[in-house]
Amino acid sequence: MGLRNFLLNAFRELFVHHHGSLEFRAKLFALMVAVNTAVKEEAYTLIKDIGLEIYKNDEDRANLLVMSTKELVKKVQDDNGLYIDTLVANIQTELRLVPRYAKKIDIPSLSRLLELTTDQDTLLYQKNILEFLQKLKEETLQSKKSQIAEDEQKVRSKYAS
Repeated sequence: MGLRNFLLNAFRELFVHHHGSLEFRAKLFALMVAVNTAVKEEAYTLIKDIGLEIYKNDEDRANLLVMSTKELVKKVQDDNGLYIDTLVANIQTELRLVPRYAKKIDIPSLSRLLELTTDQDTLLYQKNILEFLQKLKEETLQSKKSQIAEDEQKVRSKYAS
């Protein structure tokens, strides 16, 4: 199981169906987790549970979501070229390139991470991030409505044939 997950993680762009969507979700979760300096293992357990809900009990995809999130959080924490601001900019850029990803911004799921935060300043920061993401989602869905519909049709056509 460990080797399989390692290989899937290492080569997810080749082997994982809709890896871009999974990576986008991982960035959203990483944003919420990384602002909390006291990251708890429970956060990743919760993300796996949410992943199992999103991916209809697909354990492999849920594990990849957790691994991808952990990678991103570690990069932020280790000051390894990824910062909170960079993560936010990456999310905004991806939404400009793939506006249908706005539908992946699931505020109720992301809000579940708030329950694990005990520091009030961090909690406020996380709530501000959620407000920002909600606004970003609404603006993208509104301004890119026709492009999203076109893109979704192309995706459906691609996988129908």
